[in-house]
Amino acid sequence: MITKESTSTTPKFLNWKSTIGRVAFMNCDPLFLKLSKQWDVLSAPPSWLTGHLLRSDCILAPIPAADYAKNCDELVLVPDLGICSKGEVGSVLLFGNSSISEMQTIALPSDSSSSVALLKYIIKQQGLEPNYVVMGPDIEAMLDNCDGALIIGDRALDASKLYPEQIVLDLGLEWREMTGKPMVFGVFAARRDTPVSDVKKAYNSLIEQLEMFEDSVGRRNEIIQISSDKSGLTIDRLNKYFGEVFNRLDQQHIDGLNLFLTEACGKSEFAEFLW
Repeated sequence: MITKESTSTTPKFLNWKSTIGRVAFMNCDPLFLKLSKQWDVLSAPPSWLTGHLLRSDCILAPIPAADYAKNCDELVLVPDLGICSKGEVGSVLLFGNSSISEMQTIALPSDSSSSVALLKYIIKQQGLEPNYVVMGPDIEAMLDNCDGALIIGDRALDASKLYPEQIVLDLGLEWREMTGKPMVFGVFAARRDTPVSDVKKAYNSLIEQLEMFEDSVGRRNEIIQISSDKSGLTIDRLNKYFGEVFNRLDQQHIDGLNLFLTEACGKSEFAEFLW
C-alpha cells in the first residue's frame, strides 16, 4: 500500500490509520459534526478528496460520483452512505440572466466533477451546445464572463439567497424529472487495497452518526443549530436543506447512481460495493 510518509502531502498531524476525508461543504454535517475525536478529519473540496484518497491520505472519503467512475479500478464504494437528493437539491444550481437555450457560454466550477458531468448531460439531452469555461467558483466573476454559472455546495446556498431571480435550474430536480430517479452527487469510497477492517471501522462511526441524526429530533436540531451558526443560514432553511440532501444511500439511490454512471459518465459497469 502507498504510505503517507512516502508520497502524501497530508499535514503531518494527520495519521492515515485514523483519518476520514470530509467534503468541505455542509452536506455532510450530519456525519461529521460531533464525530468522535478518535478520528482525524481531512476537509477538502470534493474533487481534492479524490486525490487524497488515491494517495492513501485517508481511509474513507466522500468523493464525486463522476470521480469514482474515472477511478473505479482503484476505488470501491461502501454501502449506505452518499450525498444524494430525491429531487430538488438546493445546492447544485445553474444561475444566469436567460434561459438555458439562450446561453452561449457557461462557467463551470473547478471543484466538482459530478455536477459538471450532470449539467453537460442535461444540456446534451436538450440538443444544446454551449461553450464551457472552467473558473473559480465565484458567481459574480462567472456571470461577468459567461451567460450562465454552475455553483455548488454552500456557495450555491449563499448565492440563492442573494440572487434568487437568477436561478435557472436546480440540477437535482431536473435529473429527477428527466429520469424519474434520485441523484447521487457523492459516494463514499475507499482504495481497493485498504484493509476491510479499517474501512468498516470508519464506516461504522459514520453510520452511527447518521442514525442519530435520522432517529433523534434533539440530535438533528443540534446539528442544524451548529450548521446555522457557522454558515449564517437560518434554521428554517437548513431544516429544508437537510430534507433535500440525504446521506442515506438506499436502493432507489443506487439505481439512480448506476444510471448516472452509465449514461452521464460513460462507465460500462454498475457501482461496486465493498460488502
